[in-house]
Amino acid sequence: MATTKRLLVITGATGTGKTSVQHYLRARYGIDRIITHTTRPQRTGEVDGRDYYFEDDASFGQNHFIEHVHYAGYQYGSSFEGLDRAFAQADVASIVLDTAGAITYVQRVRKYRVEPIFMTITDPSVLARRLQQRGDDVQMINQRIASAEFERDLALPPELVGKAHVVVNDDWDQARAAVDALLNTWGVHPRAGEENVTAS
Repeated sequence: MATTKRLLVITGATGTGKTSVQHYLRARYGIDRIITHTTRPQRTGEVDGRDYYFEDDASFGQNHFIEHVHYAGYQYGSSFEGLDRAFAQADVASIVLDTAGAITYVQRVRKYRVEPIFMTITDPSVLARRLQQRGDDVQMINQRIASAEFERDLALPPELVGKAHVVVNDDWDQARAAVDALLNTWGVHPRAGEENVTAS
């Protein structure tokens, strides 16, 4: 099905700037993120339908999931229903995924244009310092960097070659300019009054 609705799938290793790009897209372009589902308890201050779709096991199972995982005793996932809700309100939306999730989206989502954005960095040794600067626990940082998932997400997977838009985030201003250029090619422009937003 031909569509002009685009799903920006932001992927890459931890610390490469995936969430920063998602926040920037929201601040400058008004691009909202896809709301995902979870069975974990709702925390104080969280809003159903804004932070997550909070489900019990029965309602969670009624969705048609693109991908889902079990983590710490709870279920998490993103669904075709969640995409449809987002695109009923907008022409562009974003989601942050690891590279395995990004591949799944490219392979399974046909109703909307999936645009993978692969975030990377020239020197991966810088990533640990970035994670420390954002306040992550040192032990958790070391566990992440030693994980097979971290190693996997450092490289653009073969399944995304020729499909993903690669953004090198050695410098935020340059990365932001690369993201702006992508959005411009798709005819997506900053919201009125937000043309000068530069922060993530």
